[in-house]
Amino acid sequence: MRLEHSQHDQISVQCFEIIRQSLDSPEFQARHRARPQDFTRQRALGFGVVLMLLLQKTVRSAQLHLHEFFQALGRTLGRVTASAWTQARRKFRHAAFIELNQKAVLEVVYGPENSPAVRRWRGHRLLALDSSLICLPETEAMGQEFGWVEGRNQKGRWGRHVQGRLSVLYDVLNRIAVHTLLLDPRVVERVAAEEHLTQAADGDVVLLDRGYAGYPLWARFLAARQHFICRCARSSFQTAKDLFAQDRAGVSVTVTLTPCKGSAQAVAQGGLSETVTVRFVTVRLSTGALEVLATSLVDETQYPTELFGQAYRHRWGIETYYALLKGRLDLENFSGRSPEAVRQDVYATVLLSNLETMLSEPGPRPMDPAQTGSAARARQINRAVSFHAIKTHLLDLLLSPKPLEEIMAQMRTLFNGAPVCKRPERKPPRQKTSAWRSYRFQRYLRKGTF
Repeated sequence: MRLEHSQHDQISVQCFEIIRQSLDSPEFQARHRARPQDFTRQRALGFGVVLMLLLQKTVRSAQLHLHEFFQALGRTLGRVTASAWTQARRKFRHAAFIELNQKAVLEVVYGPENSPAVRRWRGHRLLALDSSLICLPETEAMGQEFGWVEGRNQKGRWGRHVQGRLSVLYDVLNRIAVHTLLLDPRVVERVAAEEHLTQAADGDVVLLDRGYAGYPLWARFLAARQHFICRCARSSFQTAKDLFAQDRAGVSVTVTLTPCKGSAQAVAQGGLSETVTVRFVTVRLSTGALEVLATSLVDETQYPTELFGQAYRHRWGIETYYALLKGRLDLENFSGRSPEAVRQDVYATVLLSNLETMLSEPGPRPMDPAQTGSAARARQINRAVSFHAIKTHLLDLLLSPKPLEEIMAQMRTLFNGAPVCKRPERKPPRQKTSAWRSYRFQRYLRKGTF
């Protein structure tokens, strides 16, 4: 969102006021506790404390986290042990983070009052949809919930592990996670996409990778009055094959598709249209390779062919979002080993990423023409700094009697203290990293945020 500080702070205040009210709401607590008798007594680890501890997830031991947390609250730790924390979080349901994300973030950012400030592409929200496999704790309960994955090498089976499929519908222009699913890894991406469509709005444009190219999903987009821009593989559709063979950029072809034999049954069962009109366009990459994109935006006057390459480049935003979740926020270093604990960490991390977007500076600082070299580049917030500041100031944001505007002004000082250069022209070559280099980086070189 491109906003002035006053308007940006107003939206952030709305967001955190809703969270504060929710923490004090008996109805909210009743909706998100495991049993009716949970969180009814006055305990050190009450509902709000458990929620904030989960948002403050750390890579340190649970006991150290508890010591620091209660010290910041100004309370003595007493008998609050790691075991007590484990028992307390069993009473808490991850759906609390989903509701807070919906009410405190999505309904505020995309609400009627703030909707004009939302960045759009030619009047549309520009969303990206993709999924990523994540490693889960290797416990029997996790295996029963998500299924075991058998590992194999040239000598045969070597063991098994547990994975989950994390699928996110992400607003790439405004850096907001709109909808998140944690699924069995055997669930096909296109099936997960159908559930995401229920959370998209009329007129949204969704950027899709080639794994989502298929008649049934495209027909569902059109039935829901939503649009897509999807990369196509060479073997996907005959029109795509022909365009790859021509190897010409800037070509636009509008065709009417019908379902193949393999998807005809799914189309009939879903009550989908037996014909869809799709436009195929070709784009030349900086590497010289040709890409074929399929889109439901068939009006060539309103959507000229040359716009699609620039629009599709924004899909990289969801790739960097997964890098943020797995790298900067260390999502796979789970704080618990049960299915519910894993879901708590996943949805708390997604909410935290959205809160960082709400609090951070609206956009990069403009370039200063009086300066040269790196000093003349546009600057943006260092995400390591911003996430650490949010985690350390979370208690002030949710519990302090100080006005939220005062707290946010202090945080902005921290955000702006160590900006990094914005280099949109930099395109380092992608290299395949060996397992040993990856292990060495994770073990010895990577710097943690918290």
